Amino acid sequence: MTDAAGTTTPKAPKRKGRKRGGKKRGSAKGKSRVPSGEKTAASKRDTRRPKIPTTREVSAGGVVYRPSDDGIEVVLASRRTRRGQLAWGLAKGGIERGETKEVAALREVREETGMTAEIEADLGDTKYMYVWDDIRIRKTVHFFLMRHTGGNVDDRDDEMEEIRWFPLDRAIKRAAYRGERDMLVKASELLR
Repeated sequence: MTDAAGTTTPKAPKRKGRKRGGKKRGSAKGKSRVPSGEKTAASKRDTRRPKIPTTREVSAGGVVYRPSDDGIEVVLASRRTRRGQLAWGLAKGGIERGETKEVAALREVREETGMTAEIEADLGDTKYMYVWDDIRIRKTVHFFLMRHTGGNVDDRDDEMEEIRWFPLDRAIKRAAYRGERDMLVKASELLR
């Protein structure tokens, strides 16, 4: 190789045994390179942090839709986050003892929005994790596509701040949480 001054320098030898950014070839996967008895910085940090208790929750909810002159509308409900921000989302809640996920989803829609509906399709579920009062909660929510059949928004509990119909495309953008936006997209695919 020749540099700008015209000096010839030998090429650097190829590196053997390692891929750039990877493990040494032929090394056993999962074997620690830390001598026994020594702790890595990560393991030292882990011992200083208190373990957070974890629990699991299972809920059910629905994407309630109705046809309108401008296309399909879906109902979203708003609630305040712990930080006081308004978050729009789908009606959902815990499955009570003895309830099926379908019955729980219909009940939660009625309680939180005042709407009655009929289930048309299973949209699948979304999973996420959050911490509440120093407890880690791993949550699974089963969602259903529901056709609006009636009801009155004044006949709902006070958990939600506001209930509003949105054009489907706008609802997808307005929903605060990725998992619920994903459910709205699935509903959109079934309804088009």
